[in-house]
Amino acid sequence: MVKFSLKSATVVMVTLVLIGACKSKQPTSLSPGSKSRTTDVGFATKNAKKTKGKKGAQAQAEGKEGFAVLPYKSQVVGPNLVFIEGGRFTMGALEEDIMNSRDNRERTVSVQSFYMDETEIANLNYLEYLHYIQRDSSAEVYSKALPDTTVWQDPLSFNDSYVTYYFRHPGFRLYPVVGVSWVQASDYSIWRTNFVNENLAAKHNSKNSGSSKGGRKKKGAAPMAEMASAPSRPLVESGYVLPNYRLPTEAEWEYASKAMIGTQYVDENQSNQRIYPWDGSSMRNPRGRHKGEMLANFKRAKGDYAGIAGKSNDGAIITEEVYKYPPNDFGLYNMAGNVNEWVYDVYRPLSYMDFKDLNPLRRDGFLDEEKRYDAKHSNSVVNDKLRVYKGGSWNDVAYWLSPGTRRFLPQDSSTATIGFRCAMISTGRNK
Repeated sequence: MVKFSLKSATVVMVTLVLIGACKSKQPTSLSPGSKSRTTDVGFATKNAKKTKGKKGAQAQAEGKEGFAVLPYKSQVVGPNLVFIEGGRFTMGALEEDIMNSRDNRERTVSVQSFYMDETEIANLNYLEYLHYIQRDSSAEVYSKALPDTTVWQDPLSFNDSYVTYYFRHPGFRLYPVVGVSWVQASDYSIWRTNFVNENLAAKHNSKNSGSSKGGRKKKGAAPMAEMASAPSRPLVESGYVLPNYRLPTEAEWEYASKAMIGTQYVDENQSNQRIYPWDGSSMRNPRGRHKGEMLANFKRAKGDYAGIAGKSNDGAIITEEVYKYPPNDFGLYNMAGNVNEWVYDVYRPLSYMDFKDLNPLRRDGFLDEEKRYDAKHSNSVVNDKLRVYKGGSWNDVAYWLSPGTRRFLPQDSSTATIGFRCAMISTGRNK
């Protein structure tokens, strides 16, 4: 009786699997099928029957071969980027508002999935940028891109060596670049987008050129339509173009810094809230072989930047290498300490009141206009040229390391305590 029951159950399960397999598979963005669902006309894909060679590619580009739907597996992940799964979180300051600014009160928002640099942009990365724009752009463009190394100067400090060596000396290659304004960071993001996409396009063109030994083309290898005239980068529809690198929004940055994904234990429950990018209120590692070591680079107290020789508390008097301290639960390094980081948003003290609860961003003074602030008579500093920076730095006390704290500076300003990292949207997936 038992044997019969098991056999019957097996037969039923196999039958259900076969019936499921026989059902037509619904199209998806990654697998839209071979023909249109709405017109029943076949797509012109890479494997579709069409005229071969340059003539075929040109015909497809001109629309003579039907609507082209090229193979696509997933978004190409750009260099140095980490995937940040989106979700809901409580945005705003969790620490006591000791500055009495009341400009980041708690509110619930949701952030779509995106990508973010796992590290701050280092001196080496910015030197690479300068190399290429010096080669390809005018002297004026190159001059505007140079970081302000005089940010290290202080009439009451002997920081002269940092002015000369911090940015260009090989010993500081992997230290975060500083002296870069919000405008310069945005320009770097634009250059990086173009440069990375041109590099990806070159690799893709080489892969799809159809060349083989002896100069003969591989059988059936036809160029892609958008590559018929050998452009520097493919069309967006090809799937081989990365979305734009850019500065993260304040909401994205704060969400990524808190990394609340590490506090979940079942369903949508979270075991705790976070003051810093790690659990607890301590600045030291609470467990393991690194127990007692500092989790970030910051100023412990007035005049105390690193503790005493032989037992330095965080190992860095000024900045430190971008991979120095443990990453948070999203795999992001130095989301607290080392250097503050520019974000996309224009500063407004009422951002917590005038906001969208999905992907919030303050572009300008919409609903909180610049004219409401009396900057002309020095009764306010608020205008549309102020940008938010977050994260705390080597020169800040622990209070500013909390992701919910925020400060601002004019977008053309730069200091020895502010750097940046880039972000990018995630296309077509939430996980």
